[in-house]
Amino acid sequence: MSTSTTAVVPASSRGISASDLAIVGVVIAWGTNYTVVKEAMETLPPLAFMSLRFTIAALAMGALLLGVEGWKPLPRPVFLKLLGLGLVGNTVYQVCFILGLANTSVANSGMLTAVTPVLVATLGALLGVDRLTRPLIAALALGVVGMLLVLGGRGASEHGASLLGDGLIVGASLCWAIYTVGIRTVGPEVSALRITAISMLTGAPGVVLAGVPELLRLETENIRAGAWAGVVYSALVPLVLAYFIWGRTVQKVGSSRAGLYNTGIPVVAALTAWAVRGERPTWMQVLGAGLVLSGVLLSRRKS
Repeated sequence: MSTSTTAVVPASSRGISASDLAIVGVVIAWGTNYTVVKEAMETLPPLAFMSLRFTIAALAMGALLLGVEGWKPLPRPVFLKLLGLGLVGNTVYQVCFILGLANTSVANSGMLTAVTPVLVATLGALLGVDRLTRPLIAALALGVVGMLLVLGGRGASEHGASLLGDGLIVGASLCWAIYTVGIRTVGPEVSALRITAISMLTGAPGVVLAGVPELLRLETENIRAGAWAGVVYSALVPLVLAYFIWGRTVQKVGSSRAGLYNTGIPVVAALTAWAVRGERPTWMQVLGAGLVLSGVLLSRRKS
């Protein structure tokens, strides 16, 4: 496995590339994570869950970086950029996402994250990182509409939904868009692993500290074994493995393309809920899934 990135190479317009398969794996990991997190937070307080999983994730990512690349000092401007990205893409994002999910319904959370690919593409175009082609614009539209249909088909229960939670989820989407576009501006001389690890390590202290009060009040005898397993899974798979793959593929395929694949997360989330909780997809969800997949295929066409 290469430990350093090279110049950004446009993905092939035909066939399925390794980067495509990698992003699909990330989509599966993040899609299943909705159910994992929701189940774990039934017995674990939200911020305590967040603090525990991010502690595990940060330590694992740091160990991975040291084992693969060793310690290499970064130029001050690069470190400061990664520090900022870590605060936005990890500290603020995690707090907004976890508290948002805890204060609104899963359906509302998913539907509101539909804005993420649009934010990514818009920020990328404004910063000159990506170019908005006609096929990509149409694909983004299909992806967003498909996501709304997938999640809207489930019906958002008013129970547990709140304006506070909705606003926090929107804030999390904005943070992720900034992070996704930002890591492409770091440069090919810094490996994807180092970008992911440093941004996670710099964002970890704030995430961990935010959960300390709930951790101090935690009654471990009331925590189910499944919740502890959820902490470990959510730390090592969606945060460590998927974050690393995401950073690597974004630099190769572009933030707009990667953001479009991100629209598949609600599809996986709906299928996971069907398998685990017995929630059967509606015709609107099936139609939405078709639009999402159509958008992914359309994004591969040249302008």
